[in-house]
Amino acid sequence: MQILHPFAGSIQSYTEEISDPNRDRPDHCPQCEAKHPLTGHGFYRRTLVDTAFDGVIRVRRYLCRSCKRTVSLLPEFALPWLRFSVSVSALFLLARLLHGLTLVPAARAASQTGMPYQRGQFWVRRFQKQAPALGLAPAPLAATPGRPLGPAADFVSRALRMLDSIGWIAAHRFLFSQLRAHLLGWPACLAPAGRRITLAAASPTS
Repeated sequence: MQILHPFAGSIQSYTEEISDPNRDRPDHCPQCEAKHPLTGHGFYRRTLVDTAFDGVIRVRRYLCRSCKRTVSLLPEFALPWLRFSVSVSALFLLARLLHGLTLVPAARAASQTGMPYQRGQFWVRRFQKQAPALGLAPAPLAATPGRPLGPAADFVSRALRMLDSIGWIAAHRFLFSQLRAHLLGWPACLAPAGRRITLAAASPTS
């Protein structure tokens, strides 16, 4: 099971921070709810592309002594099962869907290290499918007094404006930690515990 590591800073700082297994060690198992600290269980490695980084990071794992299952602390700047970071995905989607750039310029705007525009096409399809839910689910985070989002022309515009107002990583943290929902929508084969995640849709002007 993946949970998010509450980290804000550079990827280099993250690498140094996770060397201490006691930092942010879960005090209970999120799977069986056993009330005891989890045991350090090493790391796994995954690739990550950020705005100025393209390489491999380590993700710390813990083991529950009761249910014998592992829990991974995924850094909150990374998206589950996707190589590119939250920031890269956000920059591409804003450039393509909100500012109207074509695929290749949008890909260049998203990452200094380069990203294939075909990957961006995949994100666009997933985001458009997820947009009605994203216009509603994080709404409590966007409810800033005196700063209403106002009406939007469509679900996609509303979702982009809301995420930009909240902060994409903050929205990802809320969706994943509270709702077990993926920012770009879970593929059916990867939904947590084999369950489809479905969020209620909102009207564009709600």
